[in-house]
Amino acid sequence: MDVVLNNMDLLLQGFTVTLQLIGLSTIFAFAGGCILAMMRISPVPLLQKIATAYTETFRNVPTAVILFFTLFALPQVGLKLSFFGAAVVGLSIYYAAFFAESIRSGINSIPAGQFEAARAVGMPFDMTVRLVVLPQSLRAVVPPLINNFIALAKSSAIASAFGVAELLTSADQLIPANPDAVMVILAAVALFYLAITVPAGLASHYLERKVAMTK
Repeated sequence: MDVVLNNMDLLLQGFTVTLQLIGLSTIFAFAGGCILAMMRISPVPLLQKIATAYTETFRNVPTAVILFFTLFALPQVGLKLSFFGAAVVGLSIYYAAFFAESIRSGINSIPAGQFEAARAVGMPFDMTVRLVVLPQSLRAVVPPLINNFIALAKSSAIASAFGVAELLTSADQLIPANPDAVMVILAAVALFYLAITVPAGLASHYLERKVAMTK
């Protein structure tokens, strides 16, 4: 336990980077998910096909493959990013597919009559989605969206293998000098991650019950 307390500043520094990585990736992934979901229900067949191909591809590829791509393939076409930037891009484009599917499931739960009513008053498609569809669908799928956030948070640990100085990297720096305290160090890292995922999980269960009660 002493090794954790004596190096708490290093662990907190890594935890801060982890929070930044998770926060930025979640924002961009959610925004991308909204765009993809809108494309999936678009009246333009080409947009539907592009969004479908994107979501099906990324949902069936390991996260590490996408991170490898952003780190090593993008520089080949002139897009050079820092390790942190590449990790944010990789997690964002990967989890956008999962957010999109959650949002689309919420959109599908909206009665078709609401779409027809919006069309009847001359509301264009983009306005219908922004003002009628998305607000209702997002309320219905908050628990799945939180589950996507939890999955993203856990996947952020992979970034340590690609040079991002996040929480697990801090632990890697401590372990060689403290081989007898490996379990304690890893337990401390696990507690930091639990501090993110457990409150999110509790919020998901609470909101899921609330949504069920209002139906």
